[in-house]
This record gives sequence, C-alpha cells and structure tokens, in this order.
Amino acid sequence: MTKLIGEQLLMRIFIGEGDRHGHKPLYEALVELLRSEGFAGATVLRGICGYGANRIWHTQKLLDLSADLPLVVEVVDTEEKINAIMPRIDGMMGGGMITLEKATVIRYSHA
Repeated sequence: MTKLIGEQLLMRIFIGEGDRHGHKPLYEALVELLRSEGFAGATVLRGICGYGANRIWHTQKLLDLSADLPLVVEVVDTEEKINAIMPRIDGMMGGGMITLEKATVIRYSHA
C-alpha cells in the first residue's frame, strides 16, 4: 500500500440516511466500493440536522423515527484514484452532492 503523505484529494459525498443503492443503504454500498477498490480509508459521518436541494428540514427528534438525517462519506486518496472512481459513484447516486478539495496529509500509518 502506498503511503499518502503530502497533497492529496479529499472527497466528501453528501447523502441522506434513507438513500439506497439496490437493497443496501447507499453509504454502505459506497464504503464497500471504496474498500474493494483499495482506497486508503473512508469514514461516514452522521449529521444531527440539515437540509438539501429540496429545502426539507431533516432533524432527529425524540419521537421522530424517520428523520432521514444527513450523512457525509469522506475519503482521502490520490487525485488519480478519486477521478477514476467518480463515474461509478455518480452512477450509484440518485441525488446528493460531491465536493472535492485538496488536503495535505501529514501522517498516514497502517499496521
């Protein structure tokens, strides 16, 4: 595995908790894809509230079991690897947003 030190690319995929790809939650399908393609790592972050393009407010309330909270899948890897996987990710998403930005990796280690 190549160590990621220096300037790399950070991809953030903004989706909803209720988004699906086939019979799986979309965030699980995305993380499985990234792992199978050898990406350095991926993290799914769950938001406590938010809204998207449709301007519908999503929040977690004590009695609300279908909040469809916002999720962010974050991955840092080389620009080449992220650019190569983008068409597959795009094909999995029915909505949402993807952002890309340069990130300086200071330390990356694995066992």
